[in-house]
Amino acid sequence: MKLTSFDIIKKVRISEKGMRQTEKHNQYTFVADRRATAPEIKAAVQELFGVTVKRVNTCNMLGKERRKMTKAHGWSSDWKKAIVTLKEGDKIDLI
Repeated sequence: MKLTSFDIIKKVRISEKGMRQTEKHNQYTFVADRRATAPEIKAAVQELFGVTVKRVNTCNMLGKERRKMTKAHGWSSDWKKAIVTLKEGDKIDLI
């Protein structure tokens, strides 16, 4: 099954650390499909946002143990983090 750009990039992660990375290093953090590779993520970001990607770093994040008002525990889902560095002068408008 071929993944489309909308399947590869699930959402943008906005956090304090992510905003500092955006201001200092022109980097944006995305939640990507776990099957996607760095070149596929690069192509998807360039297609969806119309920017030039300089580099993509990925990291598989493990889900955390969760409990809600019970002794039994479950796990949140595993996900893939993609930190995308853009070319100087390019930016993504998140608002």
